[in-house]
Amino acid sequence: MFRKLMTGFIALLWSVMALAAVEVNKANEAELTSIKGIGPAMSARILEERKSSAFKDWPDFIARVKGVGEPTAAKLSGDGLTVNGSSYKGKVAKPDAKDTTAKGAKPTKDQATKPATPAKAGAAS
Repeated sequence: MFRKLMTGFIALLWSVMALAAVEVNKANEAELTSIKGIGPAMSARILEERKSSAFKDWPDFIARVKGVGEPTAAKLSGDGLTVNGSSYKGKVAKPDAKDTTAKGAKPTKDQATKPATPAKAGAAS
């Protein structure tokens, strides 16, 4: 019984550790490559840049590591990468969202045929 409990506890501990954040200023190559989106080449660039000085924050990380922009930073952060204990707080890319208000976008059929609704008299603003 005790052996089963210990085995379960160890399995739980490993699963929690797998979900733990990877701090870019402390991680080794294996820890960096455990993040989805970081391969051996990017890991090498990160470690090389880190030799000169630790990354101060996400903008510093993005500026110094070739191949990392805001969308990549958002993905890496979502997969567990942190810079000085912080996750990326910049813009999060939404690739499936379509913006119909974008410049040059044609209005939809409903938008083109609906007249503007006049404001009601006496309505509070």
